[in-house]
Amino acid sequence: MSIAQEEIRKFENGNCAENAVFYQAMEEVIYSIAPLLESDPIYTKLGILDRLIVPDRIIKFKVTWLDDNNNVMVNTGYRVQFNNALGPYKGGLRFHPTVNEGVLKFLGFEQILKNSLTGLPIGGAKGGSDFNPKGKSDFEVMKFCSSFMTELHKYIGARMDVPAGDIGVGAREIGYLYGEYKKITSTYEGVLTGKPFFFGGSLMRPEATGYGAVYFTETMLELENKEPLNGKVCTVSGAGNVALHAIEKLQQIGAMVVSCSDSHGTIYDSRGVDLDLLKEIKLKKRGSLEEYVQMHTEAKYTPVSEYPEGGHAVWEIPCYAAFPCATQNELTEVDAQNLIANGCVSVTEGANMPSTPQAIELLQSHKICFAPAKAANAGGVVVSEFEMSQNASMSKWSFEKVDFKLKETMTMICKRVALTAKDYGVEGNYVDGANIAGFKKVADAMIAEGI
Repeated sequence: MSIAQEEIRKFENGNCAENAVFYQAMEEVIYSIAPLLESDPIYTKLGILDRLIVPDRIIKFKVTWLDDNNNVMVNTGYRVQFNNALGPYKGGLRFHPTVNEGVLKFLGFEQILKNSLTGLPIGGAKGGSDFNPKGKSDFEVMKFCSSFMTELHKYIGARMDVPAGDIGVGAREIGYLYGEYKKITSTYEGVLTGKPFFFGGSLMRPEATGYGAVYFTETMLELENKEPLNGKVCTVSGAGNVALHAIEKLQQIGAMVVSCSDSHGTIYDSRGVDLDLLKEIKLKKRGSLEEYVQMHTEAKYTPVSEYPEGGHAVWEIPCYAAFPCATQNELTEVDAQNLIANGCVSVTEGANMPSTPQAIELLQSHKICFAPAKAANAGGVVVSEFEMSQNASMSKWSFEKVDFKLKETMTMICKRVALTAKDYGVEGNYVDGANIAGFKKVADAMIAEGI
């Protein structure tokens, strides 16, 4: 039995439904890094893997707040501080009903390796609450954020732990959280990223993850001797921040984006999606994509109830490159089969772990260029670190400077992942390359710092 298999068996014994996505992410990494573990016994001797997959600490707390009718509401808050070998803990806060300890462990574990790949001095963490900001008034969101920060502020700091936004936590929520932090601590420091630009935020933070995924894809296609995205049909899932800005960047470079989706259904517009209308519906109105076909009757809307069994409508659309940017495990084996049958050349994960293991294996077996999330969607944390740098130096960078440095960093990540894969005998496998490169840097730091 290999070292990787021994580790998987050891930790599968503690598996449960809540931790399912965490174990899925962990197993992928363990299988990927097997060549590294077997080539150098120091990692096993010093128990690096055992130490890495257990968070430094998990903070769980009660959040009590009053709604607009003065009813007492109670939610649960979390912060999973996973690993700070490379720098202060860094990772987003997610406000969504599906948030639980297992989901945050998965996201925090992925964040360690993602942050490592950036080459920037940041560790890995994740946090959030089962609070749902949808349907809440601005005043209710503010009261929840104030209560949440009353507890969280004890565990964060510019050199300790720097949270950011994630699903359900945008500039509005970050603003409220930061305002409360300042009230409590009387300090103005870069303790949160994703702040509005006029009081400490960085330009291009909203665009960063979507733009970065496209920059990574451009480099990957070039390295793999594939045709560029210009003039090619692309499909995108999701209609949130990552998806909208991936669509925006793809359109800027001349690609034809024909789809997007939300929790209710999928839009297919063969002429190319109307990005301005999408932003109006999703960012201003916070509405459903059903409104899109009211304005563009030529487009097709497929509700979730009509999705193919075991699959999703967006991945039935023929395309050159696919960008899953919605949520975890949204691209299934059925979807992978459809992409392959329709001649897809490239799949780039914009969301966190949006492809199932079976789908990834199938795509790779058919030589589809596959960009894993921990490398391809690192653009968000890259620009978050740029915001930390700007806060520390009390300076502001131009949009052009941030964009240039983002593209430079995403290109570097892609090349590093490709080179690592080649060095360890899995050339062209960007999943293994990303896992090995990310793990090795963190592991070497842990060894150097001692037990």
